[in-house]
Formats: sequence, structure tokens, C-alpha cells
Amino acid sequence: MPTPITTLRATIAAALANNNVWNTYDFPPPTITANSVIVAPADSYLTPSNNTNINISPLANLKIILTVPMLDNKGNLNGIETLACAVFKKLANSNIVMNIGSMSAPSVLSVQSGDLLTADFSISVLTSWE
Repeated sequence: MPTPITTLRATIAAALANNNVWNTYDFPPPTITANSVIVAPADSYLTPSNNTNINISPLANLKIILTVPMLDNKGNLNGIETLACAVFKKLANSNIVMNIGSMSAPSVLSVQSGDLLTADFSISVLTSWE
């Protein structure tokens, strides 16, 4: 049975949690910090499979956003690559059935907490309307 839409982000965030290594959020936090993994809706967020049969699972599209501190170029890339590998392993070891898309090129994100290096990738999960 697919995870309901109402708890899907929290379920994925729980699977990605790694206390004392990175912060995990099931929503975009008001202040984005370094060493964070954020589960956020992608565009398009929900794709119905059939307009007339509610029993057919919709597809939920989510972004997994990774952030690391802004260091020198080598440190930045090593940090984001290490975090990406750890997150991919966590997803692979979860019991969530999903399709994982490609990771974006790292980019600089200027936020209230300072400059961060960020990258993201998309996942698609069959879910339920409950």
C-alpha cells in the first residue's frame, strides 16, 4: 500500500534522517542552514493517474535539496558529493519504492545564514489520496 500524500514527505524525511551529521526537514525551513537535507514539493507536485478512479495511485514528485557550507572549491565539491552519496544510500536502504532522477549541478545559495553550496535531485513516488 502506498504512503498517503499527507505523510509522504515526513516518511521520506524520516528515512533520510542522520542525526549529528545533517539536519533533515520535511518542508522548506524558514532559515536554511548548512548540512541540511530538505524534502520539498517539485513542479509538478502531484500527477493523477486517472481522473475518474480515486483508487489508482497518483504520482508525487519531490525534490531532495542538499546544502553544505561554502568553503573553497575543492571543499565545496567534496562536501556536496559526500552528502549526495550518503543520501542516495539512505534512499536505497529505505523501503520506499521510487524513481530517482539526476542530481543538479551544484550552485551557490545566498540565504540569511550565509552562502551555501546546494544541489538537488528529484524523486517520484506512487502515493495514495488518503
